[in-house]
Amino acid sequence: MSAVSAKGLNVWFGDGASRVDAVKDASFEVAEGASFGLVGESGSGKSTILKAITGLVRTWDGGLSVLGTPLGKRRDRQFYSTVQMVFQDPYASLHPRHSVDQVLSETLHLHGIKGSNDAIPKLLSDVGLGPAFRFRYPHQLSGGQRQRVAIARALAPRPKVLLLDEPTSALDVSVQAEILNLLKDLRAEQNLTFIMVSHDLSVVGHMCERVAVMQFGEIVEEMDVAAMREGRVSQDYTRRLLEASVGYTAA
Repeated sequence: MSAVSAKGLNVWFGDGASRVDAVKDASFEVAEGASFGLVGESGSGKSTILKAITGLVRTWDGGLSVLGTPLGKRRDRQFYSTVQMVFQDPYASLHPRHSVDQVLSETLHLHGIKGSNDAIPKLLSDVGLGPAFRFRYPHQLSGGQRQRVAIARALAPRPKVLLLDEPTSALDVSVQAEILNLLKDLRAEQNLTFIMVSHDLSVVGHMCERVAVMQFGEIVEEMDVAAMREGRVSQDYTRRLLEASVGYTAA
């Protein structure tokens, strides 16, 4: 059974003459426990697909399903216990006046999970933060530490699927590898399924087994990461992306 499936997915914004088709006839499947990448230039529709899956965008049609359950336009609490998202900017995703303890306690409460005094230290430990971080506020944390808190919040309801929207692009280069390796370890330990959006092919090559390339809202090519690394691609657009990405040279 697929963890996430999209079939003929269309997503748009606006109506009539002002309508913009952001995603057009996108189809892909992500197996349980797999890590799947969506790559392409800014505005290609990558993040919009994640927003449609999470219910942040409701102007879509086609088919979406999670763990075999078809999705409608609305999401219930059970869905958000299964699917969570880590956003790009750790500075914007945490409430500036809420301590780490408040952020995690509120999330646990919303999902009906009791025993926060035991759960919160475990969540912090899982993301490499000690107990001293529990009562700090976002302004007292570095960018990498904030993103670790955001990952802990996403893990709080014990999801099966994590949607990762450029989770390291707002961080210093020195911190990016730490967060990516943390995510990789968490996926192995908790048998998580990842869908990762990135413009950086080296990140996707490190994190994913398969990748779909998007251009102008369409998936123009899907391949395994080994083929991407070796430059075995069929589309000129994919070849140009590879050539523009540090560490890759298309054959």
